[in-house]
Amino acid sequence: MAATISGDGSVVFDRVQKSYDGEILVVKDLNLRIEKGEFVTMLGPSGSGKSTCLMMLAGFETATHGDILLGGRPINNIPPHKRGIGMVFQNYALFPHMTVGENLSFPLEVRKMGKDEREAKVKRALDMVQMIDFIDRRPAQLSGGQQQRIALARALVFDAELVLMDEPLGALDKQLREHMQYEIKHIHENLGITVVYVTHDQSEALTMSDRVAVFDDGIIQQLSTPSVLYEKPENAFVAQFIGENNTLMGTVQSVKGKMATVKLDSGAVMDALAVNCGESGSRTTLSIRPERVTVGGKATKSSADAKVLELIYLGDHIRCRMNVHGNDDFIVKVPNAADHTHLQVGETTTVSWGKEDCRALDA
Repeated sequence: MAATISGDGSVVFDRVQKSYDGEILVVKDLNLRIEKGEFVTMLGPSGSGKSTCLMMLAGFETATHGDILLGGRPINNIPPHKRGIGMVFQNYALFPHMTVGENLSFPLEVRKMGKDEREAKVKRALDMVQMIDFIDRRPAQLSGGQQQRIALARALVFDAELVLMDEPLGALDKQLREHMQYEIKHIHENLGITVVYVTHDQSEALTMSDRVAVFDDGIIQQLSTPSVLYEKPENAFVAQFIGENNTLMGTVQSVKGKMATVKLDSGAVMDALAVNCGESGSRTTLSIRPERVTVGGKATKSSADAKVLELIYLGDHIRCRMNVHGNDDFIVKVPNAADHTHLQVGETTTVSWGKEDCRALDA
């Protein structure tokens, strides 16, 4: 039988480092605790260290330094098949010569489980993903979405309390991918399992997760709930990587309490929330979300002249690209409501935002 998670069921990375060549650290001093039953996504660009962390947790890579604990005990020296962890890969990794039922039964046979118990567990796992009718088919007779469901059922078949997913929806088309996001989210909620998910798709991470760890350069840049990550990014990388973001460069003139006064490179002076901007004289990036910007209205300290460069009709809103303070890629999302502003390319208007919606971050 597989070793199952005992104790509190948590996953802990304690000062974990990983280097492949003994010099460059792919993962740098990772400290992370994932509680039992949580859905945590490791999100980041290629080469940020997120997949390496998942592979160390699965046992396919070994940590160069530090400990990984599962249910309170170190698992660094436990081989993958004895960790009792379910794994779902992007390429499904199903055996083509086996039926769906045989694919699910195989990990149970490896664990020396009896035939009756195997059959009961296989049927239950297929029920969870609504694929019981496909038990006698082979992978080649299934669509991509069906294969993904089978891969998920195989990860759940031996009652794993922890399931790892590495870019599992990457090969699916947009509509099916969105549908499977909700499926996986609902399975997680119904079973109460712990899920550690890896993706570079930010909307996928925001849709599915309890918490998201944003990786860059082998370091977690921010670990928060989806709403905090989007609404309150702690640095310029997170602001830029999660969702659309407008940036204006400037120099801090003064910081008083929570607010900073910033002189933009265009010469304008405006107030912003002092999040991560340093003292007077330091460079800063102002971050403003497109949906926090209003078109038209009276001029205030938090408003600017804006020249309309491009309008893209997206149904529920119009994506408007403008020149604001010298930035040609300043995006505003104008709701497609009955009274929405009729903008024209080439015209000049004003845009404004609340000073609390403008965050002064690192340069």
